[in-house]
Formats: sequence, structure tokens, C-alpha cells
Amino acid sequence: MRKSIRLFILFLFGLSLFLTACHSSKTSSQEVFFTWEDSYNRPVTLAEAPQRIVSISPAITEVMFLVGAQDKLVGVSDFCKYPPETEKITKVGGMHNINFEQLLSLHPDVVLIGSMISQQDVDAIEKMGIPVICIVEEKSLEGMAEMMEVIGRITQCEEKGNAEAKNWREKIAERKAHAPNPDDRKCVYYVVGFGDGGDFTSPKDTHIQEIIELAGARNAGDSLTGWNISREYLFKINPDIILVRNEDKEAFQSRYPYTLLDAVKNGRVYGIESGWIDVVSLRNMNAVDYIAGICGE
Repeated sequence: MRKSIRLFILFLFGLSLFLTACHSSKTSSQEVFFTWEDSYNRPVTLAEAPQRIVSISPAITEVMFLVGAQDKLVGVSDFCKYPPETEKITKVGGMHNINFEQLLSLHPDVVLIGSMISQQDVDAIEKMGIPVICIVEEKSLEGMAEMMEVIGRITQCEEKGNAEAKNWREKIAERKAHAPNPDDRKCVYYVVGFGDGGDFTSPKDTHIQEIIELAGARNAGDSLTGWNISREYLFKINPDIILVRNEDKEAFQSRYPYTLLDAVKNGRVYGIESGWIDVVSLRNMNAVDYIAGICGE
């Protein structure tokens, strides 16, 4: 009888340990919502799913709208101007002049930043007890897909984020598959800067070159290692098509000596929305389609 009692007590003790271990394991797994090594190679952890998010990156803000997480945005940078709905969201300053008082008043659960934020500002935000996650605006269009996936996870819109990333990769692959032969590509010159201060265009290994090549054209600056281009070289390559920001188009095509370029004389100067091409963003695909249409004329 006593032996049975002892066995029963041991059974209860073992059961208690088992249940405690299960509860502890369950609690532990629930404590960590998100872990990741961010673009600054820092291990970051979010204990719970963030409901109040501040984005100090135009690309991140656009992706949050894309995956359907815009309701969690309580603050954005002054440069987050797309989509138009961002005008209704509280602004927290620029990339180099963050309004920390405004930021703190929003009580964010996390601040998402891009590549333009200094380490000093990151430290200042974290000292306020706010987690910071850096998701760099990738240097290539393909890198945007990973941003979609990561932001989808952070915002609990993982299914949408993964679907949009898959769609993005498929668009790029389709463009590459239907690209014309190198000899058949038209030469496109993108005017980054012009005038008395010098001439500038996108060199090789830039996202602008990738946009132009995905559109089935050749970047006029594909042999350059820097952004400046000599006027002698510009006239030597004599590009088939010239792209210039909408607001600069009239000034460029009416200014000497650019008026001597064949593209200007033949009416092949086209304005383009700067937000489509100047920085890596979702709207880069608009630029790809636009340039492809021009090259097909």
C-alpha cells in the first residue's frame, strides 16, 4: 500500500515537472515575435508584434502600403510623399534632422530606417527605449523583394509580403527573358545633372543602369566608374534617347550645346518622374515600363 502511494506521488511530481516545462516552453516561444539580423548586421528582436510604427524611409513606407500595413504607420519622414495618403501621417523630420521630441510623442513600438540614418541618430532613438530596425533600400531592384518579405513579417502581413515579393521577382525575370540582343539595344542617357556645374549620369553597377537594361536599352554611362561625364564623351556616344527629370526637360533641351545632340534635334528627349528612377523603390518598375515603351516607338 505504501509502495503504491509512493509511486503515485512520484507520478504526480513527474507530471508537474512535465506540465511546468510545457508551460515554460510555450511562454518562451510567445515572448519573441521577431528576430533578425538587420542591414547594419545587428541582431534585433521584437518581443511582440508592433502596432505603432514610424518609418524614416520612403521605400519602407511604400512597401508598408503595398502589403496593407499602412494603418500601423503613426509617423513617417518628411521625404515619405508616396502614396499621397502619406500626407495625412505625422511627419518626424528628415533623414538628417529627425524631430526626436515628435518621434517620442508618437509612442512607437519600433522605428524602421533605411541607409541614410546616422549611427548617432540610431543610438539616440534606442536610448529613448524604442527599438530600431535598419532595412536598407537595396542597391538593386531584386533586393526590394527581400524588403517586402521582411516588412511583411514585421507587420503581420507575411502572406501579402511574400506574394508581392514573388510577383516582383517574376516581373524582373520576365523582363530579362524578353530582353533584346545587346546589338539591338538603344543607347539611353539619363541626365542626373547638367549645366555650368558639369554633366552627370548614372555609371555602371547602379540601380539606374539596371532599370535601363531591364527596359531593354543600354545605359550611356555603362563604361563609367563615377557619376560625372565629360561633354566630349557625351557627344562621342551621341545617345539615341535622352531621359531627364520632368522639371528639367525644357531647360535641358533648349540649352546649348545640348541642342546639337541628335536626340535633341530629333525630338527624342523625354521627361520622367524623378521618384521613379532616382532612388530604389517600388516605382522603379514604372520607369522600366516607361523606358521600354519609348524604346519600342
